[in-house]
Amino acid sequence: MALPVHAVAADPLRALRLAAAGSLIGLLVLCLAWEMWLAPLRPGGSLVALKALPLALPIPGILNGRRYTYQWASMLVLAYFAEGVARAWSERGDSQWLAAAEIGLSLVFFASTVAYARLTRAGAAG
Repeated sequence: MALPVHAVAADPLRALRLAAAGSLIGLLVLCLAWEMWLAPLRPGGSLVALKALPLALPIPGILNGRRYTYQWASMLVLAYFAEGVARAWSERGDSQWLAAAEIGLSLVFFASTVAYARLTRAGAAG
């Protein structure tokens, strides 16, 4: 069942949590699919797919709205942003488009986690 748009817009913390969770899960799926099936470095995939593993660590805290998880996960995702920029610059074809998607998802995750942490800090109600 889809939420009405006004329900998400009325609660910015909920919108930020949804954006963070969606972009994190999307980034995890993208990293796995990229390195296993879509455009792997070696045919049949490689151990580079293990780069997705750290993205699984913050999922419980993000889904439960733990501020501390939002804080440290916002720094974790910068490595994926950097990889996306490097691969978008150096690769061509499918990998370049996948790198662009990695950049986009990491930016959405970073922005939503930083905004959530800022809005939930002590004394932020105002």
